[in-house]
Amino acid sequence: MMGFQRIKRILKKIFFLPPVATLLVSIPSYVLVIYTLTGENVNPVLTNVSYFMSAYALIISATGITGVIRLIRKGIDQHPFVKKTLDTPLVGRFLKEDMFRAEIALYQGFFVNLLYAGIKMFSGISYRSVWFVTLAVYYILLALMRASLLHYVRKGGENRCSEWRRYRLCGIILLFMNVALTGIIILAISQNSGFVYPGVLIYVMAMYAFYATITAVWNVIKFRRYGSPVMSAAKVIDLTVALVSMLSLETAMLTQFGAADDPMFRQTMTASTGAGISIMVLGMAVFMIVQSTKQLEHDKQREEM
Repeated sequence: MMGFQRIKRILKKIFFLPPVATLLVSIPSYVLVIYTLTGENVNPVLTNVSYFMSAYALIISATGITGVIRLIRKGIDQHPFVKKTLDTPLVGRFLKEDMFRAEIALYQGFFVNLLYAGIKMFSGISYRSVWFVTLAVYYILLALMRASLLHYVRKGGENRCSEWRRYRLCGIILLFMNVALTGIIILAISQNSGFVYPGVLIYVMAMYAFYATITAVWNVIKFRRYGSPVMSAAKVIDLTVALVSMLSLETAMLTQFGAADDPMFRQTMTASTGAGISIMVLGMAVFMIVQSTKQLEHDKQREEM
Protein backbone atom coordinates (compact mmCIF):
# COMPACT_ATOMS: atom_id res chain seq x y z
CA MET A 1 0.00 0.00 0.00
CA MET A 2 2.84 2.35 0.89
CA GLY A 3 4.53 1.52 -2.41
CA PHE A 4 1.37 2.42 -4.34
CA GLN A 5 1.07 5.76 -2.51
CA ARG A 6 4.70 6.54 -3.27
CA ILE A 7 4.22 5.79 -6.99
CA LYS A 8 1.09 7.94 -6.95
CA ARG A 9 3.00 10.90 -5.45
CA ILE A 10 5.81 10.51 -8.01
CA LEU A 11 3.37 10.40 -10.94
CA LYS A 12 1.57 13.45 -9.57
CA LYS A 13 4.82 15.39 -9.40
CA ILE A 14 5.68 14.41 -12.98
CA PHE A 15 2.31 14.90 -14.69
CA PHE A 16 0.55 17.49 -12.49
CA LEU A 17 2.81 20.53 -12.56
CA PRO A 18 2.06 23.99 -11.12
CA PRO A 19 0.62 26.50 -13.64
CA VAL A 20 3.87 28.41 -14.25
CA ALA A 21 5.88 25.19 -14.70
CA THR A 22 3.21 23.89 -17.10
CA LEU A 23 3.59 26.98 -19.29
CA LEU A 24 7.41 26.95 -19.12
CA VAL A 25 7.56 23.31 -20.28
CA SER A 26 4.65 23.10 -22.73
CA ILE A 27 5.13 26.29 -24.78
CA PRO A 28 8.80 25.62 -25.73
CA SER A 29 7.87 21.98 -26.46
CA TYR A 30 5.17 23.03 -28.91
CA VAL A 31 7.51 25.54 -30.55
CA LEU A 32 10.18 22.83 -30.89
CA VAL A 33 7.84 20.31 -32.52
CA ILE A 34 6.53 22.93 -34.96
CA TYR A 35 10.13 23.74 -35.89
CA THR A 36 11.00 20.07 -36.50
CA LEU A 37 7.87 19.53 -38.58
CA THR A 38 8.27 22.61 -40.75
CA GLY A 39 12.07 22.93 -40.88
CA GLU A 40 14.40 21.33 -43.41
CA ASN A 41 17.29 18.93 -42.69
CA VAL A 42 16.38 18.71 -39.02
CA ASN A 43 18.59 16.43 -36.94
CA PRO A 44 16.79 13.07 -36.34
CA VAL A 45 17.77 13.13 -32.66
CA LEU A 46 16.17 16.56 -32.25
CA THR A 47 13.08 15.29 -34.05
CA ASN A 48 12.72 12.35 -31.64
CA VAL A 49 13.27 14.64 -28.66
CA SER A 50 10.61 17.03 -29.95
CA TYR A 51 8.09 14.18 -30.32
CA PHE A 52 8.75 13.04 -26.76
CA MET A 53 8.52 16.57 -25.38
CA SER A 54 5.34 17.34 -27.31
CA ALA A 55 3.69 14.16 -25.97
CA TYR A 56 4.68 15.12 -22.42
CA ALA A 57 3.51 18.70 -23.04
CA LEU A 58 0.11 17.43 -24.19
CA ILE A 59 -0.33 15.45 -20.98
CA ILE A 60 0.66 18.27 -18.62
CA SER A 61 -1.41 20.74 -20.65
CA ALA A 62 -4.47 18.54 -20.19
CA THR A 63 -3.86 18.02 -16.46
CA GLY A 64 -2.80 21.61 -15.77
CA ILE A 65 -5.16 23.62 -17.98
CA THR A 66 -7.51 24.53 -15.12
CA GLY A 67 -4.62 25.84 -13.04
CA VAL A 68 -3.32 27.89 -15.97
CA ILE A 69 -6.79 29.36 -16.51
CA ARG A 70 -7.03 30.29 -12.83
CA LEU A 71 -3.59 31.91 -13.01
CA ILE A 72 -4.59 33.95 -16.07
CA ARG A 73 -7.90 34.94 -14.50
CA LYS A 74 -6.15 36.20 -11.37
CA GLY A 75 -4.01 38.45 -13.53
CA ILE A 76 -6.84 39.95 -15.56
CA ASP A 77 -9.57 40.10 -12.88
CA GLN A 78 -8.33 43.54 -11.84
CA HIS A 79 -8.89 45.07 -15.28
CA PRO A 80 -11.88 47.52 -15.19
CA PHE A 81 -13.55 45.98 -18.25
CA VAL A 82 -13.14 42.47 -16.86
CA LYS A 83 -14.49 43.55 -13.47
CA LYS A 84 -17.55 45.07 -15.12
CA THR A 85 -18.09 41.93 -17.22
CA LEU A 86 -17.81 39.65 -14.19
CA ASP A 87 -20.43 41.75 -12.38
CA THR A 88 -22.94 40.97 -15.14
CA PRO A 89 -25.53 38.51 -13.70
CA LEU A 90 -25.40 36.16 -16.70
CA VAL A 91 -21.59 35.98 -16.69
CA GLY A 92 -21.56 35.60 -12.92
CA ARG A 93 -23.97 32.66 -13.10
CA PHE A 94 -21.91 31.05 -15.85
CA LEU A 95 -18.70 31.26 -13.81
CA LYS A 96 -20.16 30.28 -10.45
CA GLU A 97 -22.97 27.79 -11.15
CA ASP A 98 -22.04 24.34 -12.43
CA MET A 99 -25.63 23.47 -13.34
CA PHE A 100 -26.07 26.66 -15.39
CA ARG A 101 -22.84 25.95 -17.31
CA ALA A 102 -24.08 22.41 -17.95
CA GLU A 103 -27.32 23.80 -19.43
CA ILE A 104 -25.41 26.18 -21.71
CA ALA A 105 -23.17 23.31 -22.82
CA LEU A 106 -26.28 21.27 -23.68
CA TYR A 107 -27.56 23.99 -26.01
CA GLN A 108 -24.18 24.47 -27.64
CA GLY A 109 -23.66 20.73 -28.11
CA PHE A 110 -27.14 20.29 -29.59
CA PHE A 111 -26.66 22.93 -32.30
CA VAL A 112 -23.10 21.78 -33.10
CA ASN A 113 -24.30 18.17 -33.45
CA LEU A 114 -27.12 19.26 -35.76
CA LEU A 115 -24.67 21.25 -37.89
CA TYR A 116 -22.22 18.33 -38.12
CA ALA A 117 -25.04 15.89 -38.92
CA GLY A 118 -26.26 18.12 -41.76
CA ILE A 119 -22.76 18.55 -43.22
CA LYS A 120 -21.94 14.82 -43.00
CA MET A 121 -25.29 13.76 -44.46
CA PHE A 122 -24.96 16.24 -47.35
CA SER A 123 -21.41 15.01 -48.01
CA GLY A 124 -22.52 11.38 -47.83
CA ILE A 125 -25.32 11.89 -50.34
CA SER A 126 -23.17 14.06 -52.65
CA TYR A 127 -20.20 11.69 -52.68
CA ARG A 128 -22.19 8.48 -52.12
CA SER A 129 -20.04 7.78 -49.08
CA VAL A 130 -21.16 5.27 -46.47
CA TRP A 131 -18.47 6.71 -44.18
CA PHE A 132 -20.08 10.19 -44.13
CA VAL A 133 -23.60 8.79 -43.79
CA THR A 134 -22.55 6.68 -40.79
CA LEU A 135 -20.98 9.74 -39.17
CA ALA A 136 -24.19 11.68 -39.87
CA VAL A 137 -26.24 9.00 -38.07
CA TYR A 138 -23.84 9.21 -35.11
CA TYR A 139 -24.28 13.00 -34.83
CA ILE A 140 -28.06 12.76 -35.31
CA LEU A 141 -28.30 10.35 -32.37
CA LEU A 142 -26.15 12.69 -30.27
CA ALA A 143 -28.48 15.57 -31.15
CA LEU A 144 -31.54 13.45 -30.24
CA MET A 145 -30.12 12.70 -26.79
CA ARG A 146 -29.35 16.34 -26.13
CA ALA A 147 -32.77 17.41 -27.49
CA SER A 148 -34.45 15.06 -25.02
CA LEU A 149 -32.56 16.65 -22.13
CA LEU A 150 -33.11 20.19 -23.43
CA HIS A 151 -36.87 19.60 -23.50
CA TYR A 152 -36.68 18.86 -19.79
CA VAL A 153 -34.46 21.89 -19.07
CA ARG A 154 -36.74 24.28 -21.02
CA LYS A 155 -39.77 23.17 -19.01
CA GLY A 156 -37.86 23.95 -15.83
CA GLY A 157 -37.96 20.38 -14.55
CA GLU A 158 -41.00 18.20 -14.03
CA ASN A 159 -40.40 15.58 -11.34
CA ARG A 160 -37.93 12.96 -10.27
CA CYS A 161 -39.58 10.15 -12.23
CA SER A 162 -39.46 12.25 -15.39
CA GLU A 163 -35.73 12.79 -14.89
CA TRP A 164 -35.13 9.07 -14.56
CA ARG A 165 -37.21 8.36 -17.69
CA ARG A 166 -35.08 10.78 -19.71
CA TYR A 167 -31.96 9.23 -18.23
CA ARG A 168 -33.20 5.82 -19.40
CA LEU A 169 -34.13 7.20 -22.83
CA CYS A 170 -30.56 8.49 -23.23
CA GLY A 171 -29.28 5.02 -22.34
CA ILE A 172 -31.50 3.45 -25.00
CA ILE A 173 -30.38 5.98 -27.64
CA LEU A 174 -26.80 5.32 -26.56
CA LEU A 175 -27.31 1.66 -27.48
CA PHE A 176 -28.32 2.63 -31.01
CA MET A 177 -25.46 5.13 -31.16
CA ASN A 178 -23.07 2.32 -30.28
CA VAL A 179 -24.28 0.51 -33.40
CA ALA A 180 -23.38 3.58 -35.49
CA LEU A 181 -20.04 3.80 -33.68
CA THR A 182 -19.36 0.14 -34.44
CA GLY A 183 -20.13 0.88 -38.10
CA ILE A 184 -17.58 3.71 -38.09
CA ILE A 185 -14.95 1.39 -36.59
CA ILE A 186 -15.68 -1.40 -39.09
CA LEU A 187 -15.45 1.05 -42.01
CA ALA A 188 -12.16 2.46 -40.70
CA ILE A 189 -10.74 -1.07 -40.44
CA SER A 190 -12.07 -2.47 -43.72
CA GLN A 191 -11.11 0.62 -45.76
CA ASN A 192 -7.86 1.14 -43.81
CA SER A 193 -8.84 4.78 -43.49
CA GLY A 194 -9.68 7.33 -40.83
CA PHE A 195 -9.58 10.99 -39.94
CA VAL A 196 -6.91 13.32 -41.34
CA TYR A 197 -5.65 16.53 -39.73
CA PRO A 198 -3.13 18.37 -41.92
CA GLY A 199 0.12 19.84 -40.59
CA VAL A 200 0.32 20.91 -36.96
CA LEU A 201 -3.48 20.78 -36.64
CA ILE A 202 -3.08 17.21 -35.43
CA TYR A 203 -1.32 18.51 -32.29
CA VAL A 204 -4.13 20.96 -31.63
CA MET A 205 -6.65 18.14 -32.01
CA ALA A 206 -4.54 15.93 -29.75
CA MET A 207 -4.57 18.58 -27.04
CA TYR A 208 -8.34 18.95 -27.42
CA ALA A 209 -8.92 15.18 -27.31
CA PHE A 210 -6.90 14.70 -24.13
CA TYR A 211 -8.45 17.75 -22.47
CA ALA A 212 -12.00 16.73 -23.48
CA THR A 213 -11.53 13.18 -22.19
CA ILE A 214 -10.03 14.19 -18.85
CA THR A 215 -12.68 16.90 -18.36
CA ALA A 216 -15.50 14.53 -19.34
CA VAL A 217 -14.39 11.86 -16.86
CA TRP A 218 -14.08 14.48 -14.13
CA ASN A 219 -17.55 15.90 -14.88
CA VAL A 220 -19.20 12.46 -14.86
CA ILE A 221 -17.84 11.96 -11.33
CA LYS A 222 -18.49 15.54 -10.26
CA PHE A 223 -22.12 15.79 -11.37
CA ARG A 224 -23.12 12.57 -9.63
CA ARG A 225 -23.06 14.44 -6.33
CA TYR A 226 -25.77 16.82 -7.55
CA GLY A 227 -28.19 13.91 -7.78
CA SER A 228 -29.61 15.06 -11.12
CA PRO A 229 -30.11 12.18 -13.59
CA VAL A 230 -30.59 14.66 -16.46
CA MET A 231 -27.26 16.40 -15.90
CA SER A 232 -25.52 13.08 -15.29
CA ALA A 233 -26.85 11.90 -18.65
CA ALA A 234 -25.52 15.09 -20.28
CA LYS A 235 -22.05 14.36 -18.92
CA VAL A 236 -22.19 10.74 -20.12
CA ILE A 237 -22.91 12.12 -23.61
CA ASP A 238 -19.84 14.38 -23.32
CA LEU A 239 -17.72 11.41 -22.26
CA THR A 240 -18.92 9.40 -25.27
CA VAL A 241 -17.99 12.25 -27.61
CA ALA A 242 -14.57 12.55 -25.96
CA LEU A 243 -13.89 8.82 -26.37
CA VAL A 244 -14.76 8.99 -30.06
CA SER A 245 -12.47 12.01 -30.43
CA MET A 246 -9.65 9.86 -28.99
CA LEU A 247 -10.40 7.19 -31.60
CA SER A 248 -10.36 9.75 -34.42
CA LEU A 249 -7.07 11.14 -33.05
CA GLU A 250 -5.52 7.66 -33.10
CA THR A 251 -6.49 7.04 -36.73
CA ALA A 252 -5.14 10.47 -37.68
CA MET A 253 -1.84 9.87 -35.88
CA LEU A 254 -1.45 6.46 -37.52
CA THR A 255 -1.81 8.19 -40.89
CA GLN A 256 0.41 11.15 -40.00
CA PHE A 257 3.33 9.13 -38.65
CA GLY A 258 3.58 6.44 -41.30
CA ALA A 259 1.61 3.55 -39.82
CA ALA A 260 -0.54 3.63 -42.96
CA ASP A 261 2.41 1.88 -44.67
CA ASP A 262 1.70 -1.14 -42.45
CA PRO A 263 -2.02 -1.93 -42.95
CA MET A 264 -2.02 -4.83 -40.48
CA PHE A 265 -0.61 -2.72 -37.64
CA ARG A 266 -3.06 0.09 -38.35
CA GLN A 267 -6.04 -2.26 -38.51
CA THR A 268 -5.00 -4.00 -35.29
CA MET A 269 -4.60 -0.71 -33.40
CA THR A 270 -7.88 0.72 -34.70
CA ALA A 271 -9.75 -2.52 -33.95
CA SER A 272 -8.34 -2.74 -30.41
CA THR A 273 -9.07 0.87 -29.48
CA GLY A 274 -12.44 0.82 -31.24
CA ALA A 275 -13.50 -2.37 -29.47
CA GLY A 276 -12.48 -0.91 -26.10
CA ILE A 277 -14.46 2.29 -26.69
CA SER A 278 -17.47 0.39 -28.02
CA ILE A 279 -17.50 -1.84 -24.92
CA MET A 280 -17.27 1.21 -22.65
CA VAL A 281 -20.17 2.94 -24.43
CA LEU A 282 -22.22 -0.26 -24.29
CA GLY A 283 -21.46 -0.61 -20.58
CA MET A 284 -22.55 2.98 -19.89
CA ALA A 285 -25.77 2.48 -21.88
CA VAL A 286 -26.67 -0.73 -20.03
CA PHE A 287 -25.82 0.84 -16.66
CA MET A 288 -28.07 3.86 -17.40
CA ILE A 289 -30.98 1.64 -18.44
CA VAL A 290 -30.67 -0.75 -15.49
CA GLN A 291 -30.11 1.99 -12.89
CA SER A 292 -33.03 4.13 -14.10
CA THR A 293 -35.39 1.13 -14.35
CA LYS A 294 -34.56 0.07 -10.79
CA GLN A 295 -35.02 3.62 -9.52
CA LEU A 296 -38.38 4.00 -11.29
CA GLU A 297 -39.62 0.69 -9.86
CA HIS A 298 -38.45 1.73 -6.40
CA ASP A 299 -40.26 5.08 -6.66
CA LYS A 300 -43.41 3.35 -7.90
CA GLN A 301 -43.41 0.91 -4.99
CA ARG A 302 -42.87 3.75 -2.54
CA GLU A 303 -45.85 5.64 -3.95
CA GLU A 304 -48.08 2.57 -3.66
CA MET A 305 -47.24 2.05 0.02
